[in-house]
Amino acid sequence: MSQTTVISRLQAILGEDKVKTDADSLETFGKDWTKIYAPKPLAIAFPKTTEQVADIVKAANELDFAIVPSGGRTGLSAGAVAANGEVVVALDYMNTMSDFNLTDRTVRCGAGVITEQLQDFAEEQGLYYPVDFASAGSSQIGGNIGTNAGGIKVIKYGMTRDWVAGMKVVTGKGDILELNKDLVKNNTGYDLRQLFIGGEGTLGIVTEATMRLTRSPKNLNVLVLGVPELDAIMNVLHAYQGRMDLTAFEFFSHKAMSKVIARGDVPAPFESEAEYYALIEFEALSDADMDVAMELFEHCMEEGWVLDGVISQSETQAKNLWRLREDISETIAEWTPYKNDISVVVSKVPPFLNEIEQVVNKEYPDFEIIWFGHIGDGNLHLNILKPDALAKEEFFEKCAKVSTWVFEIVEKYQGSVSAEHGVGMTKKPYLQYTRSAVEIDYMRAMKQVFDPKNVMNPGKIIDL
Repeated sequence: MSQTTVISRLQAILGEDKVKTDADSLETFGKDWTKIYAPKPLAIAFPKTTEQVADIVKAANELDFAIVPSGGRTGLSAGAVAANGEVVVALDYMNTMSDFNLTDRTVRCGAGVITEQLQDFAEEQGLYYPVDFASAGSSQIGGNIGTNAGGIKVIKYGMTRDWVAGMKVVTGKGDILELNKDLVKNNTGYDLRQLFIGGEGTLGIVTEATMRLTRSPKNLNVLVLGVPELDAIMNVLHAYQGRMDLTAFEFFSHKAMSKVIARGDVPAPFESEAEYYALIEFEALSDADMDVAMELFEHCMEEGWVLDGVISQSETQAKNLWRLREDISETIAEWTPYKNDISVVVSKVPPFLNEIEQVVNKEYPDFEIIWFGHIGDGNLHLNILKPDALAKEEFFEKCAKVSTWVFEIVEKYQGSVSAEHGVGMTKKPYLQYTRSAVEIDYMRAMKQVFDPKNVMNPGKIIDL
């Protein structure tokens, strides 16, 4: 296979203007948000139709080149990095929405539809698309499906897989499959959708999906509570979940919040300080809902689980309270953080987090640890900030040891080494801490069925 041959075939399928080989395009579309691997794609291809994607995959099988599907490239596991001369199939032009159905509350989306685009469309129809996260303004539906994206509303609305009514995919052989046909009830054997959701493009490329919508939440209120310790956060969660239907339950450490406040864009929620903070969002459909929320707040104060708190009095204040949590990742980026996206069952969060913190503090007492995450569903974001005096290379080397310690603790607590961002290349060496050897063998077998020549995102999740 020569580079010229591959590019000529791609141009024949797509047209010359939809195949890019310039340095800027290769750099931009050849990577995601990870910084470990240098992008080295062969070319960037921009299909507009499912049939064009199928023709590209068939060409890959014939000419023996590899494909990396590319969406918004907001992942943190190097799942969309083309580091070995692959052809990047960027789905940006497959960004149309059609066939909106008010009765079924569904809309058909091309894989390149931006998450926020779908959210805005739903709002225009008086409906709601609830899968939400900080990168909603740039992530794409195809990528969300490929990584089974979660975000801040999982406690009530679940993950992306819960909102996919049907999908069209191109397998690693170039076959086009239309899966589930948007049915609610369809008990006719294996649900192949679920293999492609979270499959990170290793079995095929999702080109189109019918997404479910739901009713819009009404009168959302936000509480931020200062909490003295993690066990107290869990008590607060139990208290509120026992009597209210929450739309979000987030947490962050004081160290995390102080970084955000130091920027000067968002005020502190109250004067007193606490070790941790819980952010609770709920619908107040009646005065009775607000009464229950305040009654629970007073109960938590009396029990010593909460030191202080504030409830939003306006939409602007609610947004500012949310920024205390959602601005953390962007704020700490200047410290070149080591990031890990891990999860355990909710009841195990306090001992799990404490054990990780003890190990890291013991071995690297100069490292500053920033915790935040979706504690209501057991998803924690571990961030370790690079000390100013430490070279980036040395910091990453030390963090490699941290990863091993962290994932050994994940295995001990029967958790997941990747809660939201997939496996990609960065988590692949640690997959065995969550998946058994037998499971991984079955995953390889499925890969060989759908993609026998290993052209689809090779080197991600598993190796053949």
